[in-house]
Amino acid sequence: MKKLFTVITALSLSLAASQTFAAEKEFLVQIKNHKFEPEKITVPAGEKFKLIVENLDKTLEEFESVDLKKEKLVGGGKKITIVVSPLKSGEYKFFGDFHQKTAQGKLIVE
Repeated sequence: MKKLFTVITALSLSLAASQTFAAEKEFLVQIKNHKFEPEKITVPAGEKFKLIVENLDKTLEEFESVDLKKEKLVGGGKKITIVVSPLKSGEYKFFGDFHQKTAQGKLIVE
């Protein structure tokens, strides 16, 4: 009986975790002509979310943000997912490391 209770508890926790993970909000930003589109993304304060970065260019780019402490390569024609922990209200800049003059963006956290 104790084993059955342990198994049921483990399954319940696993299900709850997967539902929480599925409930995370996702925001898409695309890289096109070495620019981020949209340049500004508004996200909720205090909530974990996923930032999907899709590179529509044929060349490699690196999504980077000193404010978010994130850095990740995005191949040409590829997509990456960046999980962002809950943030306080404010603005958080990001840029394309290989095209810093044109690939600029920011998260507006409200």
